[in-house]
Amino acid sequence: MKVNVPKQGVLLIAEPSIIGDLSFNRSVILLSHHSKTGSVGFILNKLLSVTLNELVPEIKVNFKIFNGGPVEQDNLYFIHKVPELIPNSIRIEEGIFWGGSFEKIITLINEEEINEADIKFFLGYSGWDAQQLEDELEKDTWVINTDFNVKEVISSPDANYWKSEIKKLGGEYLIWSNAPENPNLN
Repeated sequence: MKVNVPKQGVLLIAEPSIIGDLSFNRSVILLSHHSKTGSVGFILNKLLSVTLNELVPEIKVNFKIFNGGPVEQDNLYFIHKVPELIPNSIRIEEGIFWGGSFEKIITLINEEEINEADIKFFLGYSGWDAQQLEDELEKDTWVINTDFNVKEVISSPDANYWKSEIKKLGGEYLIWSNAPENPNLN
């Protein structure tokens, strides 16, 4: 059964019909905030070629960075599962948090107290104005998934994450799991 009511802490899976949209084609988004005034999420499966220490030279480790979405792509965001180590974390859902003290993160990474299994970085985010996400759900742009291991979103496999989430939906979605990214090129 499809759920069309967005809430904080769910996954938004791009419908296979989103073809040609550079930002959202085959995207899986963690909805990090949802209210009457709008929504914020991060694309979990769009790996960028830049690494964290290229953007933040004080960090000695090459953590991956993902394209979080088309909004504010010059800003770095992060989700994590270690709020006890990162002050000022905001709870998204049980076991997954957003933001916190970036200075503390630099120290924790450099001292190898956290690793990529604990935190995921993004340039930009995905944002929706009031009622915009609900309208997109009504137009079948997204499928909401509430049945997933929230801690796995940190270590979600890059390009294959959409495919695995589509397979889990079963039914009419199974055929799309093996379709080429752009069926027009088939």
